[in-house]
Amino acid sequence: MCLAWALERYEAVETIGFTYGQRHIVEIEQRAVVRSKLATLNEAGRRLGPDTVLDLAALKSVSDTALTRETEITFAATGLPTTFVPARNLLFLTYAAALAYRRGIGTLVGGMCETDFSGYPDCRNDTVQALAHALSLGLDKPMSVETPLMFIDKAATWELASSLGGQKLIDLIIEDTHTCYLGDRSHRHPWGYGCGQCPACELRAKGWTAWQARKI
Repeated sequence: MCLAWALERYEAVETIGFTYGQRHIVEIEQRAVVRSKLATLNEAGRRLGPDTVLDLAALKSVSDTALTRETEITFAATGLPTTFVPARNLLFLTYAAALAYRRGIGTLVGGMCETDFSGYPDCRNDTVQALAHALSLGLDKPMSVETPLMFIDKAATWELASSLGGQKLIDLIIEDTHTCYLGDRSHRHPWGYGCGQCPACELRAKGWTAWQARKI
């Protein structure tokens, strides 16, 4: 979604992905498929440039979460789901900024959202923008972080996809993207593949249902 958004707005777009021992490693496999299809979805696809995948294995070694261990997805004493990987987005954006600096890029685009989410503190706008400020200071170069999904719910996210790429983009998201925390691509739902029970699947399904209702 955010890649399609960026391709409509910037003359040149690069992508970056991270492996950190996540249970849903299938998301890394699927991103290559998504990139390939977005490159030919419409004219904006010609702006898609290089891809980089970084190994952040150390993140798993300091985490004890349901995304990095074979444990049940529940809610911790903090009130957050056990899928919360502390500082994950902070690290992702920091490494992305380091690469962007080398490439002469001044804008990062992320899919964080604080409107319809699991409560992760590193998805909040205040967190992201504070980090953008710190990165600008630390790099001595302006570094902005754009988050097109930050203040919209999942239904509006589906609507945004439709406005960006019509049914072709909707079909791509359903068939090829992945959000299920358990990495399940054996169950196909109207909104895409997943277990249908983890927090990511529940949010995606809820947004799809609400969007369908708005279209009536």
